[in-house]
Amino acid sequence: MLQFRKYHGLGNDFVLVDARRTGALDLGRDTISRICDRRFGVGADGLIVVLPPQRDGDLRMRIFNADASEPEMCGNGIRCLARFIADLDDAPAGSCWRVETLAGVISPELLEDGQVRVDMGEPCLSPETVPTTLAAGRDRAIDQPLLVDGELLRVSAIGMGNPHAVVPVPDLETFDVEALGAVLERHPAFPARTNAGFVQILAPDRLRLRVWERGAGPTLACGTGACAALVAAHLLGLCRREATVELPGGPLLIAWGDDNRLGMTGPARCVFTAQLDTRQLAAAPAGAAMGSRQPVPATAAVTPAAPD
Repeated sequence: MLQFRKYHGLGNDFVLVDARRTGALDLGRDTISRICDRRFGVGADGLIVVLPPQRDGDLRMRIFNADASEPEMCGNGIRCLARFIADLDDAPAGSCWRVETLAGVISPELLEDGQVRVDMGEPCLSPETVPTTLAAGRDRAIDQPLLVDGELLRVSAIGMGNPHAVVPVPDLETFDVEALGAVLERHPAFPARTNAGFVQILAPDRLRLRVWERGAGPTLACGTGACAALVAAHLLGLCRREATVELPGGPLLIAWGDDNRLGMTGPARCVFTAQLDTRQLAAAPAGAAMGSRQPVPATAAVTPAAPD
């Protein structure tokens, strides 16, 4: 039986599994995508496995999208991981962990109010490292013209351990995020695919953002996307170095320090604790959509999280 807890960070939800004692979790790509399926499985934007460290961290995180692809990092995911470990280990406020990820070591800290502050590290602006073919040979790819599904967009490529294409738009209410996000994710200008963020400037210290996540589609929140949006908007002269980023699931506070490091502060909450016999997971019928893009059904036979 697979023991797990489900958490969300502003509606960006994850199945979390503690494998620190076993050191491994034997789940194939097909099983992961079935677990994340909202109609035929548990339902989540991704699955996170907590493992023993391999280097100098306190623990290691592996994260899988709903399509079972493995991204380098996830800002909301690492906040959920910190809350998960704090709940399991009864860790007090002020606790901080060095978490090994494919994007390097990331350090989340548990705050007094229950929120989690994360040192997200430095943004990457080098087109080669993001990676993107935009502005090839230059030191950054900011405000670059890109034809996406017949529409000319102004794109800024930002690396936050994972690739982001940030597009300022005048009004998110009238912008087709899903149609253009799906095409931009797989645009040839981003050889490793990309997260697509569409940002509206509300004030110098207030942004509104919607993200189409690579491998997950539209999500209610994206931590690395919020960081990338602030960096791009600031470099374009549209916002300050600290701003509240409003996402469909709620706000994140993003601060780009003088030391070039980004800080992200936001909530993470447990939804329920459960166990699952993965052998009983059935494949979705032919033609049924898989992954996190389906409506969430009611979940039975679980232990709800205690109220905050």
